[in-house]
Amino acid sequence: MEPRVRHTLCLIAALWGSAATAEATTNAEGAILRALDKTSGTTVDISMRSGQAATLGRLKVVLNECRYRAGNPSGDAYAAMEISETGRSGTVFAGWMIASAPALNPMEHPRYDIWVMRCITS
Repeated sequence: MEPRVRHTLCLIAALWGSAATAEATTNAEGAILRALDKTSGTTVDISMRSGQAATLGRLKVVLNECRYRAGNPSGDAYAAMEISETGRSGTVFAGWMIASAPALNPMEHPRYDIWVMRCITS
């Protein structure tokens, strides 16, 4: 992605995050994530509890927490995640993903796309 475009998207994400934190949020028990294998074209939904790790191919996905706007559990979800790859140092992704705007803070990986669908409330 072009650096100027990336900078603009990061700025938008920061502004969006500031606006989201101004509203009251509620922590959920977990989240539903969707993963796309770009090689095979298959998708899989992953149900995770906060603090839990899941494996997708060579990726390890850790869900730190999922939040939603207070009083609106079916509304927008915000998930804090860390994603690492076996055999690669550091993380592939670390931060917040927003269900309604997955392109604002995407995970960049040659084989997989992962995004948050919604929080688990019960």
